[in-house]
Amino acid sequence: MRSVREPIRRPLLLFLRIFFRRVEAAGLERVPAEGPLLVVLNHPNALIDPLFILCLAPRPVAFLAKAPLFRMPVVGWLVRALGSIPVNRRQDPGAEPERNREMFARVRDRLARGGAVALFPEGTSHSEPRLKPLKTGAARIALGVVSDPPLRILPAGLYYTAKETFRSAALVCFGNPLEVTPSAVDAEGEPPPDEVHALTARIAAALGEVTLQADAFEAHDLVARTERILASERRESDDAPRPDLALEFDLRRRLLAGYGRLRVEAPERLERLRRRILRYEGRLEGAGIDPWDVPVGALSAGRVLLHTALFLLRFLLLIPLGVPGLLLHFLPYRLVAILSRRAAGRHSDLLATSKALAAFLLFPLTWLGAGLVAGRLGGWVAGLIALLLAPVSGYAALRLSELADRALGAVRALGLWLLGRRRFLHLQVERRRIREELLALAEELGV
Repeated sequence: MRSVREPIRRPLLLFLRIFFRRVEAAGLERVPAEGPLLVVLNHPNALIDPLFILCLAPRPVAFLAKAPLFRMPVVGWLVRALGSIPVNRRQDPGAEPERNREMFARVRDRLARGGAVALFPEGTSHSEPRLKPLKTGAARIALGVVSDPPLRILPAGLYYTAKETFRSAALVCFGNPLEVTPSAVDAEGEPPPDEVHALTARIAAALGEVTLQADAFEAHDLVARTERILASERRESDDAPRPDLALEFDLRRRLLAGYGRLRVEAPERLERLRRRILRYEGRLEGAGIDPWDVPVGALSAGRVLLHTALFLLRFLLLIPLGVPGLLLHFLPYRLVAILSRRAAGRHSDLLATSKALAAFLLFPLTWLGAGLVAGRLGGWVAGLIALLLAPVSGYAALRLSELADRALGAVRALGLWLLGRRRFLHLQVERRRIREELLALAEELGV
């Protein structure tokens, strides 16, 4: 499978790094280099989720995938090429659940031979604020595998800063593997139910350690706002525009734990803090400023001039390809947004997948069209050059638009600093006070 995996993995990884501004993996040292391995993941983002394991895991991993995917154009070829194994779920059209006995045998055989298989024990993609109750399939598979060395179950958590948003960030976090002692199976290939339920509970607890869990969306929203305030108050000498995603994820986990305690022990204090944070961010939004655009400490003329010069240099270098790229890709970009929203409907967990599928269709057609038009007007050499430069111009346009967006935020912040110095300083002071209150509260709660 490795020979097939590599040529497919590289373009998929390129796609991930284009769709997401940042793609990171944490805990790679916890992934066993060899031996039977069952990877279990949360499932917040439909067909985007498996790409992170397929592209970032340090060893080949085959996925269990719902049977309808194997009948889809392009997607069906992809899942088969990656060695995926079909699962017949009762809720799928045309499902044949009786064939899952064959599936269990295939998975156990692959694991017994030292392979790695991944699955989503929640059973379906979703946008709930916490894990859904796990299906028992992972435990039933694992308990029936007899191998040397013994099977290990590896929990992996997928964390998206804004899963449906183009150019957001994503992290896969590998947890500590669980060792599994095999059980005797009956004539139907099923292990004892009590052992299945016990192992399923262990898997749920392990997944809970590498995912963000809350009882309501409001908790995630407040924690995200809190994390932005804490992280944006960084040292002036720190060149990194954002903290590592692993650190951000760990901070949000601890904040959610503190939120849960505060909600029980001091709900009035939590509500006061929530209102204060919302007022602060509301003032930023009213000024059109991102929290990262409010600098720490005093601004110096030298610092402003240096950052401005570096920005202008990058901007000018991107213009020759970026501007034509903006013109070429504007219409297909808008069409991708419209088609994906119609396809996903109200299901936010399907939006990124819909965007990806629409982009895979429309952008290559756009590049091909540009090549044909250039070839018609200037000959085959011009057509070939246009065909090669079209995707490069698209990336240049993407970077150019991101720089322009950052520049706009910086200009707004600078304008507020120049024209409304008192208001600007008040925002700096308010952020520092909120941060001090949050840190004191964290120390008090021990999170």
